[in-house]
Amino acid sequence: MEKFMKTLMVALLVGGVLILQGCMDDKAQTMVQQVVAIEKSDQCHLCGMTISKFPGPKGQLYSRGISGNMKFCSTRDMFAFILDTENQHNIQQSFVHDMAVTPWGHPEEDTYIDAKLAFYVVGHSKKGAMGPTLASFSKRQDAAAFATSEGGDVLSFEQIDLQVLASLTAM
Repeated sequence: MEKFMKTLMVALLVGGVLILQGCMDDKAQTMVQQVVAIEKSDQCHLCGMTISKFPGPKGQLYSRGISGNMKFCSTRDMFAFILDTENQHNIQQSFVHDMAVTPWGHPEEDTYIDAKLAFYVVGHSKKGAMGPTLASFSKRQDAAAFATSEGGDVLSFEQIDLQVLASLTAM
């Protein structure tokens, strides 16, 4: 019985240490997964274009196996990366500009929102880095107002797929 108790105590101790370590790792990961300022020389992770030269919402994301964040010249390029089957399961956090509170011509750094919670307008008249892009908003009513004035349809993050992206290139 004494041997069983010692084994049980060691197992509980090791399990507790592993749980604490996992919690600390999650907390550390969460802390570093934030948007960072887009510098004048930063290039789009997907196409290589200089990000700051173009209007419209930008994207940033974190992916397992890649150190630091990845920056994108447009929400369209960010979604092209996210929807690639090789990348889908590795995305940890993604961010886009809230275009209801920042100018289209030069989105401000402090207006990023969680991309998964955002609403997107596709098929609108405004242009992004490489032409048509997805306009991102934190509130559905802001996205709907934008769609009324600029055209397009409001979609959630989950509704955006490769077919939606392909429809943008046809515009």
